Amino acid sequence: MTPDADDPPRRDGLRYRRVLLKLSGEALLGDHEFGIDHHVLGQYARDVKEAVDAGAQVALVIGGGNIFRGVSPEGAKMSSRAHADYMGMLATMINGMALQDALEGVGLHTRLISAIDMNEIAEPFIRRRAIRHLEKGRVVVFGAGTGHPYFSTDTAAALRAAEMDAEVILKGTRVDGVFTSDPETDADAQRYHTIFGAEVIQRDLQVMDLTAVTLAKESGLPILVFNMNRPGTFARVLRGEPVGTTVHWDPAVDPLVLADA
Repeated sequence: MTPDADDPPRRDGLRYRRVLLKLSGEALLGDHEFGIDHHVLGQYARDVKEAVDAGAQVALVIGGGNIFRGVSPEGAKMSSRAHADYMGMLATMINGMALQDALEGVGLHTRLISAIDMNEIAEPFIRRRAIRHLEKGRVVVFGAGTGHPYFSTDTAAALRAAEMDAEVILKGTRVDGVFTSDPETDADAQRYHTIFGAEVIQRDLQVMDLTAVTLAKESGLPILVFNMNRPGTFARVLRGEPVGTTVHWDPAVDPLVLADA
């Protein structure tokens, strides 16, 4: 059963125990224009370790935008959208391997799982096996999106979260949550503490793409958006501290709650 946003923390101090963390490939850029900033990668690995050490079961989906995205100016130059999307899937596997290496570098046991057969570097996706990895305390990194073109890694995150029986989809971004407007360009933008999913769609807040949001709705999975670039925030989210923005699906809850209200 998915915890309610107002439920008290459990005895281990965690409100959410099994989570799916979605990271964008662009987040790995750091100060670089292309590729992977290992300082950022190291910070993410330490944050995940803090969460696992606290008792959380963590699965991750990583994008590939720091290397190649099918839906991008470069991808649009390809003669086939499907071909471009498959290239993007390979980019997510490069990031997945880098993330696996960083996680193991801080002492975590990991499994890299690919939606496309790459037996030399990753396991194939088998739902029950992936769940067993989580139960054993291993961090599971899902690469290659859904394995199909025309679907984003946001959609892959919502799909894997549902398949893993996760309690929440956590979207780590470079801003502190969902705002009334772009906080990077509008100093008066206010952060929502909670927001009803239908409002996200109506206001085109672009928390995740529409397919991912719809899948999360059908699965009853809340989406919690937070700033992954602030060290320690991931563990704070798991403990249920008032950071980030929770997108919920309960129409009985006030749909718009500003964090500063």
